[in-house]
Amino acid sequence: MKFFKILVITLLYVVISCTIEKTDYEAELGTEVPENYEFKEASTLTSGNYRISIESLNGTFYKGYNELHLKVINTQNNQEVTTSEVTFLPVLTSVENTSSCPHEYTLPYDTANKYYSGYSVFTSESVATANWKLYVSFTADNQKYDIAKDITVEKQSNKNLNMTSFTGTDGEQYFIALVSPQRPTVSENPLVAGIYKYNKPVTVGGIFPDASQFSYSKVNGYILKLDPRMPEPSMGNHSSPNNKDLIQQNDGLYHGVVNYTMTGNWTLNLIMMNQNGLIVKGTVVSTDFTPGTEGAKSELYIDTLF
Repeated sequence: MKFFKILVITLLYVVISCTIEKTDYEAELGTEVPENYEFKEASTLTSGNYRISIESLNGTFYKGYNELHLKVINTQNNQEVTTSEVTFLPVLTSVENTSSCPHEYTLPYDTANKYYSGYSVFTSESVATANWKLYVSFTADNQKYDIAKDITVEKQSNKNLNMTSFTGTDGEQYFIALVSPQRPTVSENPLVAGIYKYNKPVTVGGIFPDASQFSYSKVNGYILKLDPRMPEPSMGNHSSPNNKDLIQQNDGLYHGVVNYTMTGNWTLNLIMMNQNGLIVKGTVVSTDFTPGTEGAKSELYIDTLF
């Protein structure tokens, strides 16, 4: 009888524990996953007779990957300038120092869509002690214009667009930012990410802001091995089949496939390998079934939720 009572109490504890976990899990599932597909004006900069319009998704700068469209407009005749060399440099100033983030510095002109195209991977949100400023330059009428303006970078509330930064085994500073999908489905989803590296300066900085001190580049020819898991204790380290590692395509981004077999919290466990097949960051995750225990993670991972 005593043994029976102990058994009942133990089973009751397990049921309560699982219920608590499930309740928390379902509460997080209630989180709205925002989607933004429309480009709107996020900021304008003015110098002389010229105005620069910067468009981003939802007209907002978010932490993480931001595709940007810039237009240079002559306010005297309302004509767009299409032959200028446009440069774009985001700078973060805090109490400790100044830094930047992965970005396209020299913006190419997209003749089909009629804008200068670029991107910025903002590495942090704007706070009282650290603010972002954009430094933009262009040439018109044989004159160079330099403009600077403070901007606000908002929190990215869509975890499917999360990012991470780290130092690799080669001593270099890397950044991985999820680009899509914004709203995955229970299926095999095309997964797109950008991989970037900070280019350490080789010369002493000149007049601020010296772009050579804030240089970043796309990482080419790497492989991002993918192993998605559900980290919730109630999921028992659940994984999925038919995932495909991310490899670089012609757009410079890395493309793969992630198979989400159910909605909820997922961890994209990653191993990044260079052109020589050497691991730059990441570890293999155990495949053991671990009910009641939070799933193990690679030393390189990004969490998602849908």
